[in-house]
Amino acid sequence: MTGVKIRDHETIDEALKRFKKECEKDGVMTEIKKREYYESPGVRRRKKQKEADRKRRRRERKSY
Repeated sequence: MTGVKIRDHETIDEALKRFKKECEKDGVMTEIKKREYYESPGVRRRKKQKEADRKRRRRERKSY
């Protein structure tokens, strides 16, 4: 769980900005978006395979 303690003489806006940065760094928003809709295991597997193929093709092109 991401949490931020407010420092002495720190405004709420600054603390909120730090909190947002922490959430982004921890990947909270991407996790929320990923879990927004249910994906069956087969769909997840196909997406993962498609992403792996895409990365492999990119690496092959870069090696030239």
